[in-house]
Amino acid sequence: MNAWLRQTFAALAVRDFRVLWLGTLLSFLAFFMSTVVQSVVAFELTGNNTAVGFVVFGQGLAMFALGPLGGAYADRLPKRRTIAVCQLVTTLVFFTLAGLMASGRIQVGFLAAGSFLMGAMFAFLGPTRQAFVVELVGLAQRGNAVALSQVANNLSRALGPAVAGGLLAWPAVGATGAYITMGGLYSLSVLTILLLPSSPARANAKETHVLEDVMAGLRYVRGQPRVRTLVLLFMSVIMLGMPHVTLMPGLMENELSRPAESISLLFGISAAAAFVTSVIVARQADSPRAVAIFVLMGFGFGVSLMVLAWAPSFGAAVASMVLVGITTGGFQTLSGAVIIRETESQYVGRVMSLTMMAFGGFGLIGLPVGFLGDQIGERGTLMVLGVSVCAVVLALRLVLARHRS
Repeated sequence: MNAWLRQTFAALAVRDFRVLWLGTLLSFLAFFMSTVVQSVVAFELTGNNTAVGFVVFGQGLAMFALGPLGGAYADRLPKRRTIAVCQLVTTLVFFTLAGLMASGRIQVGFLAAGSFLMGAMFAFLGPTRQAFVVELVGLAQRGNAVALSQVANNLSRALGPAVAGGLLAWPAVGATGAYITMGGLYSLSVLTILLLPSSPARANAKETHVLEDVMAGLRYVRGQPRVRTLVLLFMSVIMLGMPHVTLMPGLMENELSRPAESISLLFGISAAAAFVTSVIVARQADSPRAVAIFVLMGFGFGVSLMVLAWAPSFGAAVASMVLVGITTGGFQTLSGAVIIRETESQYVGRVMSLTMMAFGGFGLIGLPVGFLGDQIGERGTLMVLGVSVCAVVLALRLVLARHRS
């Protein structure tokens, strides 16, 4: 047992990584609270899936458009300072939305604008945090450290919706208190960053324009077939599968006769399964089996969406979301590890920014998915997403087999 714990949590032996991990956990907790709060507030303001998709679209647009630039700056600028600034701006966004809720002036447009600003910050924050992890731990622990960062993600996915649902259901707190809580969590995350050592800018950063760095990163990925295929696999699964969250409030009310707030329970159960899975697979991050497990989990995610589409009752939907959690937890935990393992250190920020773009892409797709859900129903749309994920994983698995390391 002790040996298993040492292997699973090896990177946490590094003090600076522990501090960064704690800050990551706090910020992810607020982020996953926001996915529930933003969706529920948008749906309750309008009563349709398209509005939810519009709010998600704002975040996705920023992440997708600014992702490559964020990755380039992650490889150029002092990483600690970049993380602190991005988290501070996000803190202000949450407090502003809280003020709008408290004054009764909240509108879907404000929710979308807030999502856009959060997405813009995450476009820089995500790849910078991953690149900072590489600086803080040794080469032998790189994969494990990245996987443990995803464990923090999945733990937050489990706690965030539950906390958000509880705050929304508490009349004395509601959405206003939820936004204040999220702002407070981000404030604490900023304080943890101040405990980390300074990270110098790249020595030759002034010798090249940032757009040259962006193009150099894209050329690097294009010239590395295995890195290119792994990144494309991750982006495709996330962009095609994760927009299912847009459909969940409507699935609750229109198909399962439950209030939209019930999604917090479903998301919480799914995230708990994801967290357990992420802890189990984290020790595989530096093993030869990591890529095979990564691919298997991606295919399983597609299957789980098809199972969710068939769920005849709320209880069946809960069971389906457990499967969603297991597969997404394993897939996302190993994604960064298998990609970074194949990537040269000086390109980590730019390569990981492409994976951040995937989350932006799913936000963009969230709008048409919400529209499709209003046209053919949530169940039919979930089936389309599940089949698409399975098809793309099978196709890219064949490509990956031709580029063995």
